[in-house]
Amino acid sequence: MSDNKIFIFDTTLRDGEQVPGCKLNTSEKIDLALQLEDLGVDIIEAGFPISSPGDFASVNEISKIVKNVTVCGLTRAVQKDIEVAAEALKYAQRPRIHTGIGTSDLHIRAKFNATRTEILARAVQAVKWAKNFVDDVEFYAEDAGRTDNEYLAQVIEAVIKAGATTVNIPDTTGYCLPHQYGEKIAFLKNNVPNIDKAVISCHCHNDLGLATANSIAGIINGARQIECTINGLGERAGNTSLEEVAMIIQQHKSMNFYTSIVSKQLNHISRTVSDVMRMPVQPNKAIVGSNAFSHSSGIHQDGFLKDALTYEIINPEVVGADSSKIVLTARSGRSALAFRFQKLGFQFYRNDVDTLYNDFLKLADSKKEVNDEDLNALAMTYQTAVCLQQ
Repeated sequence: MSDNKIFIFDTTLRDGEQVPGCKLNTSEKIDLALQLEDLGVDIIEAGFPISSPGDFASVNEISKIVKNVTVCGLTRAVQKDIEVAAEALKYAQRPRIHTGIGTSDLHIRAKFNATRTEILARAVQAVKWAKNFVDDVEFYAEDAGRTDNEYLAQVIEAVIKAGATTVNIPDTTGYCLPHQYGEKIAFLKNNVPNIDKAVISCHCHNDLGLATANSIAGIINGARQIECTINGLGERAGNTSLEEVAMIIQQHKSMNFYTSIVSKQLNHISRTVSDVMRMPVQPNKAIVGSNAFSHSSGIHQDGFLKDALTYEIINPEVVGADSSKIVLTARSGRSALAFRFQKLGFQFYRNDVDTLYNDFLKLADSKKEVNDEDLNALAMTYQTAVCLQQ
């Protein structure tokens, strides 16, 4: 596999489902897993099998149905967790166990009441347990973003030696700045002797709005897997947004990376996830928000109508979105008004548009948006007035 391939690890069904009110049943999870497979993700984290009978069943059923991607189950660094995950994944053609433990001094002290030495031993043991069941083992160093780099490197070296094939470096609290996260990945690339035997993975949270930026910084510095969710769903402020990282990689060809994501399916699966998980997508959300390809400023509208590239870096068709929209508000200009009249079948000369524009502004000041019904009324009133004057 080319070193320029970025593996997309989708955790919508696990981390995304942790959003309050977004619980999915097994049938819903299976349907979304099949759509994620069609979308082109490389790994589906199907759930946390030991957490509930329902989650076990979901991972188990997805393992039977999904054929072309890796199916992953999450565990703690606990033997029973790992045994249950292995049982849930027994039908998977490409099973992966994702196990790990907190590595920051705060987690070591507050969560585990342990020492660095003890945590290192537990990390290695967890990977060895998992390796008894599957060849593909991913290890997560929870709160790696706040973990001392020297100690993190020791842990990563040890778990790779124990058999980990992917090492996940989570910015669990979304605390890192992009340059800090990138430097952490670079440190591991340069200071873990056996790092070439594993894929480095980014799992970034969005507490400070930096999840996407941190993930991109990660791959620039040597990571080759991004863990993300549809619509950026996830714990607290969410996870890295799949649609954002996929399109950044596609648009910025100078980075020389690629993914297997079928971009034309992004808007469809975004709407599906939003509906099934009962979590609306904010209108100004990048790529999949309802306003992502809307233009309401007169300056923007004029430029867009002359050449779409002036204000759109992505053709909406590329991501499966509806066509670009010219939204008429009090900030709109004459060119946008003429364009919308033309769309409705009215052919007005420039002088006509100048006259209509004054009436339009009066109406627009009283409304948030002027719609087609309003425009039809304006046009008919104007045409009637012109006829009476003749």
